[in-house]
Amino acid sequence: MTDEAADLWVFAYGSLMWKPGFAYAERARARLPGYVRRFCLDSITYRGTPDYPGLVLALDEAPGASCEGVAYRVPAESRAETHAYLRARELVTYSYLERILPIRIEDGREARALAYVMDRSHAQYRGGLTPERQAEVIARAAGPAGTNLDYLRETAAHLAALGVVDEEIERLSRLVSALEEGQSR
Repeated sequence: MTDEAADLWVFAYGSLMWKPGFAYAERARARLPGYVRRFCLDSITYRGTPDYPGLVLALDEAPGASCEGVAYRVPAESRAETHAYLRARELVTYSYLERILPIRIEDGREARALAYVMDRSHAQYRGGLTPERQAEVIARAAGPAGTNLDYLRETAAHLAALGVVDEEIERLSRLVSALEEGQSR
């Protein structure tokens, strides 16, 4: 059986969790080894602008770590259409690298999933920002897809609904809330 004749698994760790934009046959919690979810990508098209980039999540390589998120199984007959949609959505500025990576689904199954990982050599890579600086950007940035704050809140809400504890997301949520509270005084 060729890859084109097989179902497609897609790994989601950010906005694809709550807004996949494609039909799927199955959705399950899953873990991707070797990467972490991190606010390390300047967003100039969705949650920011070229003049004031926002920060969005990327899968940043981290040997020994893992990222928990959602795996979608797309039926083989929708594979090409879904793959084309994801390329148009995720590769707007080519800051992500398209990879097929091993995942473990919550019921113990293993699969190989399409994932978009950070290209650290890309000009939009913003690794190394302190959590405080990330929070400042997230609290203020907005773009055609909405505010950076909404993006953070949606991610936090969907991770909580999955039962996923992501300390970085929780810390950023607290820091942004503190900034908002300070601005309202």
